[in-house]
Amino acid sequence: MAKRISMIDLFAGCGGMTSGFMAAKGYKPVMAVEWDLHAAATYASNFGEEHMRWGDIAKIQDHEIPRADVIIGGPPCQGFSNLGTRDVNDPRNKLWKEYIRFVQHAKPNVFVIENVDRFLKSSEFLLLQEEVREGGLLDGYELTSGILMAANYGAPQRRKRAIVIGSKIGKIPLPPQTHGQGNPIGLKPWRTVKDAFDRQGLADKPETTALPASSARFFGETVPGVFKSKDLHLGRTPTDLSLLRYAHVPPGGGRFNLPEELLPNCWKKKTSGTTDVMGRMQWNEPSLTIRTEFFKPEKGQYLHPQWESGKNGYRVDRPITHREAALLQTFPDNFQWCGTKIQIAKQIGNAVPPALAEAIAKHLKPYLLGTPQR
Repeated sequence: MAKRISMIDLFAGCGGMTSGFMAAKGYKPVMAVEWDLHAAATYASNFGEEHMRWGDIAKIQDHEIPRADVIIGGPPCQGFSNLGTRDVNDPRNKLWKEYIRFVQHAKPNVFVIENVDRFLKSSEFLLLQEEVREGGLLDGYELTSGILMAANYGAPQRRKRAIVIGSKIGKIPLPPQTHGQGNPIGLKPWRTVKDAFDRQGLADKPETTALPASSARFFGETVPGVFKSKDLHLGRTPTDLSLLRYAHVPPGGGRFNLPEELLPNCWKKKTSGTTDVMGRMQWNEPSLTIRTEFFKPEKGQYLHPQWESGKNGYRVDRPITHREAALLQTFPDNFQWCGTKIQIAKQIGNAVPPALAEAIAKHLKPYLLGTPQR
């Protein structure tokens, strides 16, 4: 029987990163840690409750940390402060100290950190680099870092993430790009919004605005759920003013397409920037980044892509649904969810796209199994 690669997922959220690693085959989660109850419940409903630790990571004792081949996860960056004292006792670095503690005790051959793209210019990243030097807490590991865009790895979304690979089995490069814009030689074309939505049977007008009335128990607590992916195709009830605004925005357009009489005062005064606000997606392009408030068009390019010009052109004037956002994030059809609508939206928007995580996992596998294809 083939060796299974044991892994720990820290700051796991709803399990986007674990989902991708599991899709890559050959990985076995032995521990996951998440402080948010509803995200932890979503993780547990998909990957099992027995290895998920819901709560403060600092309360997990050293002796409770299992050995693992790989650790994945993204400690939150609290402020991205200017480089200064490099004080490892700075309260903002508490969660980073916890991540390092897990690496020290689990002794993985590889760890993977994901974070927002500006992480690589943060004081937290500088501290990480200090710790892999001789005498540091992570002495023996070599770092590789860079910015990866999810669209280049099979997700229909232009989401950029900082990825850091730490290895004590030799320096591991970042995974090679698998997809590209246009018709690139040797690469698959970018996946588009149309690719994500097609064949899903998604109604242009969702039948409901509410999740089903159901609850489940995880970790001794009652949470809303467990919901199937199809339950997340939820509509909203926009105002007449919002509908008038939506109707003026073509694919790829945004707030600058609105006539002046439909502009709120704050937009009238701001004559540049925030170009994706009140934006409409394009069928034949990847979406922009799916954030936690994707159900609010005033927050970004979140209007449904269907829009035809002309008086009788067919238009779908609504923001994307939770289901559609999860598809753009590449969550599988059988993924299950726990929480309220807002809580689930946060889980979707905060997650690492499973397609990106899967590409990283496939790339790491031969190194972890001792058979790298250099």
